[in-house]
Amino acid sequence: MSLPFAKWQGLGNHHLVVERTDWALPITPARAQRILDPAFGVGGDGILEVSHEDDGTPRMTVWNPDGSQAENCGNGIRIIALHLRDAGRLPADGRILTGGGPVEVAVLDDDRVEVRMGRARFPAGEARETLAVAGDGVEFAEVSMGNPHAIIEHPDPSSVVRALGPAIETDARFPERTNVEFVRAEGPSELTMRVWERGVGETLACGTGACAAAVAAVRLGGLTSPVTVHLAGGDLEIAVGDDLEVTMTGPAEEIYRGALSPELVRALEEL
Repeated sequence: MSLPFAKWQGLGNHHLVVERTDWALPITPARAQRILDPAFGVGGDGILEVSHEDDGTPRMTVWNPDGSQAENCGNGIRIIALHLRDAGRLPADGRILTGGGPVEVAVLDDDRVEVRMGRARFPAGEARETLAVAGDGVEFAEVSMGNPHAIIEHPDPSSVVRALGPAIETDARFPERTNVEFVRAEGPSELTMRVWERGVGETLACGTGACAAAVAAVRLGGLTSPVTVHLAGGDLEIAVGDDLEVTMTGPAEEIYRGALSPELVRALEEL
């Protein structure tokens, strides 16, 4: 049984891309965990599983390293856009389905991908809340991009992402857990951001997180759209409309292609 995949990265957020029709072995939570284990599998921040609806519209399903599924993945959708473009299967309207709803993509002349991410929401209203974490009160803004985000302003985002990220992700305030973004404004249209991703941990970039952070910065922090978000793996440009429609622009690239070994396939069959 051959299980082929392609390894891609978007600003260092690295994923396996698999075509559901090419995999005779269905992906399950346990199998996703094993495949994404860096010691016993291929390793990665996620698996992007491509399937197609009856009308031919492509769908992206996102598997996390802990076996859970994410509703959407901003870096992942840029990867899938280029993957489909290279295979000659990107729809003319650029429409791709995700667990968080449909998005529209356009590949630009420089191979960056522009993604209409849909409308952001403030589930608890356009205001900051206070959360008790490790004995201290932490202010955050809750933003949904089809998946949940908690945005926290901090003068040194890198210093707290691992210390506070896990506790905030799993706090009872977020029954489905949450992604956590620590941000610092660098100017009227710039943010530095570090991220703790739900079900993954610290990563070099998070596209939906950058969108959520830009939305909070524009609506609650007075920044001007478009916002350049500086992540550990590179920069994204996020445009936030008055109606909270969000457009993300950034790069992605393929790293290599391969197939799971017969030994790993046998191990997966037993899970």
